[in-house]
Amino acid sequence: MSQPSAHTLPTRPDPTEPLRELSADLATGPDGLSQREAARRLAVYGPNEVRARSRTSLGAELARQVTHPLALLLWTAMALAFVAGIPVLAGAIGAVIVVNAAFAILQEREAERAVEALARYLPEHARVVRDGRPRVVEARALVPGDVIGLEEGDKVPADARLTRGAIEVDLSMLTGESVPAEREASPALPGVPLLQEPDMVFSGTTCTAGEARAVVFATGSRTELGRVAALSQRDRPERSPLEQQVKRVAWLIAGVATAMGAVFLVAGVAVGLPLTDALVFAIGLLVANVPEGLLPIITLALAAGVRSLARQGAVVKRLSAVETLGSTDVVCTDKTGTLTRNAMRLHTTWTPVDGTAAGPATRAMADAVTRCTTATRDADGTVTGDPTEVALVLGAGELGADTDLGARDAHREALYRFDPRLRLMSVLTTAPGPPGGRRTLVTKGAPEAVLSRTRTGPDAPEHRTARAEADRLARLGMRVLAVATRDLPPGGAPPRRADAERELELLGLVGLYDPPRPEVAAAVRRCHEAGVRIHVVTGDNGATAAAVAREVGIGVPRLRLVAESEKVTDDELDELLGGGGDAEVIFARSSPETKLKVADTLRSHGHVVAMTGDGVNDAPALHRAHIGVAMGRSGTDVAREAATMVLTDDDFATIVTAIEQGRRVYDNVRKFIVYIFAHLTPEVVPFLVFALSAGAVPLPLTVLQILAIDLGTETLPALALGRERSEPGIMARPPRRRTQAVISRDMLVRSWGYLGSVSAVLALGAFFYVLWRAGWQPGAPTEPGRPLHDAYVTATTATFAAIVTCQIGTAFAARTEHASLREVGLLTNPLLLAGIAFELAFTAALVYLPPLQHLFGTAPLPLDVVLLVMVFPVLVWGTDELRRRHRRRRAR
Repeated sequence: MSQPSAHTLPTRPDPTEPLRELSADLATGPDGLSQREAARRLAVYGPNEVRARSRTSLGAELARQVTHPLALLLWTAMALAFVAGIPVLAGAIGAVIVVNAAFAILQEREAERAVEALARYLPEHARVVRDGRPRVVEARALVPGDVIGLEEGDKVPADARLTRGAIEVDLSMLTGESVPAEREASPALPGVPLLQEPDMVFSGTTCTAGEARAVVFATGSRTELGRVAALSQRDRPERSPLEQQVKRVAWLIAGVATAMGAVFLVAGVAVGLPLTDALVFAIGLLVANVPEGLLPIITLALAAGVRSLARQGAVVKRLSAVETLGSTDVVCTDKTGTLTRNAMRLHTTWTPVDGTAAGPATRAMADAVTRCTTATRDADGTVTGDPTEVALVLGAGELGADTDLGARDAHREALYRFDPRLRLMSVLTTAPGPPGGRRTLVTKGAPEAVLSRTRTGPDAPEHRTARAEADRLARLGMRVLAVATRDLPPGGAPPRRADAERELELLGLVGLYDPPRPEVAAAVRRCHEAGVRIHVVTGDNGATAAAVAREVGIGVPRLRLVAESEKVTDDELDELLGGGGDAEVIFARSSPETKLKVADTLRSHGHVVAMTGDGVNDAPALHRAHIGVAMGRSGTDVAREAATMVLTDDDFATIVTAIEQGRRVYDNVRKFIVYIFAHLTPEVVPFLVFALSAGAVPLPLTVLQILAIDLGTETLPALALGRERSEPGIMARPPRRRTQAVISRDMLVRSWGYLGSVSAVLALGAFFYVLWRAGWQPGAPTEPGRPLHDAYVTATTATFAAIVTCQIGTAFAARTEHASLREVGLLTNPLLLAGIAFELAFTAALVYLPPLQHLFGTAPLPLDVVLLVMVFPVLVWGTDELRRRHRRRRAR
């Protein structure tokens, strides 16, 4: 029979329509497609694979990174170093540009790596029926309409609908459910989500038991896996607030430096300076305004934050994310394993006969629930398996039940695995004895699901009591399961599941408790003190999730519960999450799509969101959040690739530690920016004095000495400030606004106005002290060969040394923005002390070693000058300490 052309097929047929109509839409049948038709469809639909978007060429990415404003400033500094005749410094600056560009390029590839991880879920080959005969083809060659064979151990190569047979499929990579789901050829159920359809299988999942045939209805990007890939493969990650603000500041600095250089070049010529002197002045002004070390120091400070977090259980994959953590004001977290220990234990039992007291009925229920498990026992006697089932076996043993799991399996006739759609699991067992002995079906599951299948119906008085007890236990934070049985006639084949799980007799309820992690309550309290709200997004029962949330302190001052979060509308989400409300929300019975909607809503209202997740379907939400947090122990590879941060311990408290670390890093970036900017003033002012005096005052500082300060003495103390400990009260202040500038007006006033001005006055004081002591008068010549030339070289050296010692005072002042140095501790940053020691040694080498004297134009300093500049650190730090004390008093 001829088959319709692929061009007439629907783009994606409705897979839930009756099988006859679906086959007609796909133009296929039991004999599958012909090889020729499959080739035509492959040309139309493309290969069955998860494809990454085409990568930007390496050259284009490199060009974008080396034209970043700060990179342009570094290029300028490198060119000026060449002009000044110092190729070694020029090479060092060039290396800094290349290293920073490499960091940025590596960050650009994060989304592509996530899609590559998704592709690993697809098999290489598939068994397919073509021209009526089974054959093996490459999985990428599958097309809609192909008939495929599936059996235990196979990976499902495409989205398909079963046409015959039954299998069990591990859907955990899409749904997060760890227990295999049953799939069989049967009619679709109206109104059921596609992932829960009883006859559907999906690309990338694994067949764990059974055998079946299925017809492919979606391949490649049209599959559920492809949809996740498309959502995960976003445009480049948004720049962090720090990256955006540093870029703006870089343009500001570049504009100011260029404008000042041009203005004072013209002014110098206008007041009678020779053109050569005016050019030297303009170049010096430019070099003084360019913070050559700023970009590498920011990069290294963020890298230090990454290393620190890794030691505390959080692996951060993008440097800038460390700073973004500091502005996080909402955390959306899972419950199980993150807030709780994921160590379930049997806490309470209830039976209609015994109530909550132990008795024969309780023992009978414990025996039954032991049979209705799939947990196993290792050679050493340890019970392993799903945490819920392990807890049931261990708890039943404590109640006196027989927990011989080998005997349990020997008497098992049939197993109906847990189905998340039915929310039930059942086993059919045969009692020991002669063949044809007593056959008993044991069912456990959600109370409402079990009670709806009982013989007397859910409205019987005893069942109303059972529902009330289940609600009470759920409100106490327990996961509640109902246990029921049914006797079946001896002999015969096991019945179909739908026929077996009916007319049940309720045995009772079990309450399982997964206790919160002991450190979570304190972590939640720290979040609240820091102004961070916490929402719980979980697939668990609402009452259970709310009880756990209240136990750890979530919901202060107000807790709202969304019991069926898959049904929540966008308008309801806006009402729940928008504005400045103080309520924290439990989203119960949620799906991964719920997480994505929550993240979108929070972002649209201006919040900075951290979102936890562990499944493949969580990848889009992890991408959408500002900080995607994957679980290192329980998470999938795709979630870990999609996330910005991976928790190696799956612990909520680690998220709070990361937020504190982000705030610390942001504060430290501001500290070393204050430190670096404070030296611009004493570097620029000498050139202004030179220009405004029309050359009557010789240049107090040379260009080479400025470069020695910016790339030599300044760098290590600045790096050490990037490792400064958190200031007292860092988690007692609200999150900063995402739009808050990293460089504020107060910072500029402090660095340029207070610290910079004091340093400039002291440095010029040292310069004039040396000249006047030698008998210099304004306008007196100081060129080589003149009597005052040696005194002039000593004076410029004194200016250089004075700026270096002022840097030491600035470093101690910059360690704290509000608190006194006494509170922080004088010796609590050993790296800063080491950096200062290097700074002094480097300065001594430039001043006293003849080869470096010749290169940098320095001369040995007399003892009185050395003693003079050695008091400058105390003066610089002391004036700033007085300023901060005055501000603290005003704030009281």
